[in-house]
Amino acid sequence: MGLGFESHLGCLATDWRPVLGVSPSPPALRPVLLGRLRFPVTPYETSGSEDVLLLSLFVHCHCVDFGDLMDRAVQLSDKVHFLSTSLKSDLDYHLPAVGKKIPHLSLCHTSPLKTPMDKNQVLSLSESELLSLVQSLLLSWTDALLLLSSEASSLPHPSTSTIQVKAKQLRENSDTLGTGLSRLAHKMGSSSSSYIPLRYTENSLGGDDDSRLVNFHFLLSCFRRDSHKIDNFLKILRCRANKQKPDMC
Repeated sequence: MGLGFESHLGCLATDWRPVLGVSPSPPALRPVLLGRLRFPVTPYETSGSEDVLLLSLFVHCHCVDFGDLMDRAVQLSDKVHFLSTSLKSDLDYHLPAVGKKIPHLSLCHTSPLKTPMDKNQVLSLSESELLSLVQSLLLSWTDALLLLSSEASSLPHPSTSTIQVKAKQLRENSDTLGTGLSRLAHKMGSSSSSYIPLRYTENSLGGDDDSRLVNFHFLLSCFRRDSHKIDNFLKILRCRANKQKPDMC
C-alpha cells in the first residue's frame, strides 16, 4: 500500500522547525500563510563555506502539506546532484593517465542495493518503498562522504581549494536531505530498509598520490550516479504527492 499523501495534508507539529534542513528564521521574519507555502531557497552557488541550502519551516507556521515538503526535498536533491557533477568535472581536468584506471561503477559499494532500472519499475513501487530506497542510498554514503570531505584539503590536485569547498557542501547538503527525509518517513510511518555502509579510514584512498586521486574520483563517480537516482526517485514522489498522472511524472 502507498503512503496516502492525501491523508497527511494536515498541520505539522511546531517542533518541526529543522525539517528538511534548517534553522528557524529570526522572529522578525514571520511568514505570511497564503495557500501553498513558499519558503526562501538559496541559489545554486558552488562556493563559499556558508552555502548550505536552507529550507526554512518556521516555528510559527501552522500547516505545510506534503507537496510543499517534497518540493523542498527535490530542490535540495537537485543541488546535491549538481554539486557532485560539478565536483567530478573539476577532478576530470587532472587525473593520472598512465598505469591507472578508474574502477567500473559496478564496483561501487552501493551496487548490491536493488534499485529500479527504468521509470516503469520506479512507478511500480509504493511511496513507502520508494522513500525507503532513497533513505537507504543516502545512509549508505554517510561514511564515504565524510571521508571525501575530510580528505579533499590534502588531495594532490591543482584545484584543491575548490574541491574542498564543494566536497564540504556536498556532505552538508546530503546530511540535511537525509535528516529531512528521516523525519518525513517517521511522520508517515515509514522506515528505511537495509543499507550498505562502507567503513572508510584515512588510508582508504591509498598511500600514493595517484591512488588517492583515482579512488577519490571513483567514490565521487559512484555518488554522482546514486545522487541522480535519488533525485529522480524524489521527483516521482513529488509527482505522486501532487496527484499528477503517472505519465506526467
